[in-house]
Amino acid sequence: MSKVGNQTNSNDPQAVNSRVFVGNLNTYQVSKEDVERIFKRFGRVAAISMHKGYAFVQYTNPYDARNAVVGEDGSVVCGQTLDVNMVAEPKTHQTGRKRQNLTNTGNDWDYYYDSYSVGHQRDRKSVV
Repeated sequence: MSKVGNQTNSNDPQAVNSRVFVGNLNTYQVSKEDVERIFKRFGRVAAISMHKGYAFVQYTNPYDARNAVVGEDGSVVCGQTLDVNMVAEPKTHQTGRKRQNLTNTGNDWDYYYDSYSVGHQRDRKSVV
């Protein structure tokens, strides 16, 4: 059994700079243990939080997190191309999508949820 925690929402600057966003993740087929197996080869993973379609991986230091982004961004897992980036440094194509009327709760998921769901809502509507 894994000893990796679930806490990935600390606002501590060291923690934020050591956190990786993993988007376009097939969470129906990929487990927390699978995510740990993929990302632990880049360094010590402190925590992983899984959500529908994405995950956050918390490393113990920023160097390991950055190596994970370089190593896994664009890789294919269960037939889906992963979108992996530093939480503190969103990709340029994602800027401007953050909700404007939210209070600052310190949770990064709002930003990425919007980025992830925008394209996928369109896909769902076209299927119906």
